[in-house]
Amino acid sequence: MKEIFVEGKTLPEAYHKAIIALRKDGDLVECPAYDQKQKEASITVFVKEPCMEPRISKLMIGGPHELQQYEMEILDGILDFIIGKSETLWEYTYHDRYAHQLDFVVNELKRDPFTRRAIMNLRNFDVDSSNNDPACLQSIQYFIRDDKLHCKILFRSNDLPEAFYFNAFALIRLQEKVADELGVSVGTYTHRSNSMHAYEKNFDLLDGFVASIESKEFEELCYDYKGFYKDMMEEEIPSIMDMVNKKKIQYGV
Repeated sequence: MKEIFVEGKTLPEAYHKAIIALRKDGDLVECPAYDQKQKEASITVFVKEPCMEPRISKLMIGGPHELQQYEMEILDGILDFIIGKSETLWEYTYHDRYAHQLDFVVNELKRDPFTRRAIMNLRNFDVDSSNNDPACLQSIQYFIRDDKLHCKILFRSNDLPEAFYFNAFALIRLQEKVADELGVSVGTYTHRSNSMHAYEKNFDLLDGFVASIESKEFEELCYDYKGFYKDMMEEEIPSIMDMVNKKKIQYGV
């Protein structure tokens, strides 16, 4: 199984390099669980300055509404109440898995800024060992070095075109939140997936992404977050909260 390392100064740059690496160097393997083939490799994506603009890649599946909702799910747990409401609904959320551990991480980093113990484990063996859709995100670890908060993420499995960008963007936003609470600046972001993959149904999409990356200027494939995309995302908050409130009524919360 191949090991691939990519790095970029910004999140979109690193993401685009990962797309090219997976499409060109990933192994073509069977995926019987989904009755198709997949491109797969173990990939570590290293982002040197995760808050630097441009922060938004046009090569993500979704828009301001979807990205804002996902950020709110990760940072605020807006859909945690759905857990266990029905056999057809979620058995976990990432926010529910990490939220009760966050105070420990912050306090540990305040106690010893050089600690190696500021880690949140998201795998729950009792649930994930019998879940048809076990958590992909396994752990989040923070380090303070050079007065910066560095973040190390581990996924057991990550869909590169369909999930990676949303995952990374929201986890960087969480990194910003923790850094603010600690009074330090944001350092590097490292996102490791032991199985970074793209399903056969998305091979044409991946080819299109690669063609765009190789034929267009980088700036053509990105948006600035602050001063542009962030405003569009925040405009979606009322409709997102309307959806949340309707679901609360639906499930009697």
